[in-house]
Amino acid sequence: MTFPAPAKTVPSPAPGPAADEGLARRLRALACTAPLHDLDVRKANLAGEYSVYAMAEVALSAIDLVTLNMDFDTGADHEQIVARLLPRVAAQAPRRPAAEHERVARWVLENLINVGSVDRGFRAVYGTFGPDGAYVRRDYDFKLIEEVPGYGGSVYLRTTDEAVNVLVGALDTDVTSAQIAAEVKLEVLISRGRLADAQLAAEQARYRTVQYAETLRRTLDATRRNVRAVDWLNTVPDMIAEALDHVADRYRHENAILTNIRKARDEAETGSDPKTAEHKRRAAELVDIVKDCIRRHTQLQSRLLEAGPLFRAEQDRQAFAAPACRSGLDLYGQLLAPVLPLPVEHATRVTDAFFARGTGLRTPVAVRVGDLVDILLTPPVEREHLGAEMPEPDLIATPDDSRFSEEQLASAMELLDLPHDAPRRLSGLLAEARRRDRDLPYLVALLAVHAASPPVGTAYRQGEERLLFAVDDGTELDDPEFGGADLIVGTALLDAAGMAADRTEAA
Repeated sequence: MTFPAPAKTVPSPAPGPAADEGLARRLRALACTAPLHDLDVRKANLAGEYSVYAMAEVALSAIDLVTLNMDFDTGADHEQIVARLLPRVAAQAPRRPAAEHERVARWVLENLINVGSVDRGFRAVYGTFGPDGAYVRRDYDFKLIEEVPGYGGSVYLRTTDEAVNVLVGALDTDVTSAQIAAEVKLEVLISRGRLADAQLAAEQARYRTVQYAETLRRTLDATRRNVRAVDWLNTVPDMIAEALDHVADRYRHENAILTNIRKARDEAETGSDPKTAEHKRRAAELVDIVKDCIRRHTQLQSRLLEAGPLFRAEQDRQAFAAPACRSGLDLYGQLLAPVLPLPVEHATRVTDAFFARGTGLRTPVAVRVGDLVDILLTPPVEREHLGAEMPEPDLIATPDDSRFSEEQLASAMELLDLPHDAPRRLSGLLAEARRRDRDLPYLVALLAVHAASPPVGTAYRQGEERLLFAVDDGTELDDPEFGGADLIVGTALLDAAGMAADRTEAA
């Protein structure tokens, strides 16, 4: 009697960390520290002996300096960060020249920005297990320090969330919970008198404050670019409300911590004991750090209160903004009219330059020998000397839809041809025009109103000697068809001598 062999089962991935989501988090944390370790590996490629420098330490100091020197609206100045890095670099090799120290500082900062890459970012590949147990490779793109434009064409440096997480020692943690945990830890350490550990906890709390402000800043920047790209219906209002509650709680908490620190500093015994002096120094440094946290929270609160009005202003600006006006090329006025009077040898330079840039790019065709032989052996096609016959256009006369005829215009101009020393009232002109023609008063009234603002400059430049004008002296018009002011209509003589002199100077 035989039994079937048992079926081979595919081993499932090991339980625990392999199937845990925390594995991907720890892998990304390692990826963020890889550029710092890579600096110590690549320092051998520098021309000179640089093995004495600990590049990863300099990189951490650079990230720390940029994080603490950037503000909500601006970032850290590149040259200022290099200048503040120099003491750290010089302490590692005090006998080396200052030029070498500056080169190391700039090299580390440029590598943290990743100047050599196209998008100035880093990429790491890591593997995780999917829901079905299959091993999946993923790409993780991140930046540590990025360059952002500032006012007046300047460029600032800002650290990213990944860089702040490298400083704190965690990744992808909730900003609010991390901030609360750091400050509770800080309060416990202060109450126990462990000020050295409390200073580290205070610095981590300040990093989390900077990270919270960065989240809001990116949201507002995205709103300025495109208000539809940000969820202002649910996500952002909830975030602002939670952030305001968070800032209020942290502000009260930090003031209590500040009071405890000052109390610990003031109650420390005075004397020459080194431990007492160190205790007071640590307490003084903690006071400065917590006061900086309070300042940053106050600034964050003001930005949170301005977020709503900024959204409404950007919504109005982007919704009702006028379309961009782009001036097109006037082929007749800018190309054809200036070129036609030129000789051929001069005109071809202009047309060749225009058509070389105006026709756009053209991909060259790969020529085959068979096609080339056919083209060369095919006789040319006979063409007409003047080209194909042009069709006769079908012209339609435009109907004359003017209200007044040429005779009526001549009659109105005759009425308004007044002596320069004998102006007349509009009411008298309308009565005389009504006796001549039923519709003529409308044309006379139109010409008189137009003469209320005569184009003196145009008439002067065109060389006219007489100009019709109309003046309102406050008299009301008494007419059965028209109302308004009874204008004084007259003719003014222009300065013919002045016009002649101007024409002579222009010639």
